[in-house]
Amino acid sequence: MELVVLEETPKRFVFELKGEGHSLCNTVKKALWDNKHVKISTYSIAHPLVGVPKMIVETDGEVKPRKAVMDAVEKLQKDAEKLRKEFSKIR
Repeated sequence: MELVVLEETPKRFVFELKGEGHSLCNTVKKALWDNKHVKISTYSIAHPLVGVPKMIVETDGEVKPRKAVMDAVEKLQKDAEKLRKEFSKIR
């Protein structure tokens, strides 16, 4: 995975996630919606076979968009760890 920043302002963060697809992008997008300061969280893939996902995150300015993305990713990491622990119990 390679992250390429396309645009960054105090309220807007646009970046590409080279090497990723709908699974990760949709998960991050949904996790961002848990932040009350996030006003827009979406992504697009121009072409389903060769397109690079482009994520767009906008906030109300109370939280910087890059921080909102980091918080969402950290929450997803914690959730994944909980799932791993629960799954390991049923071995």
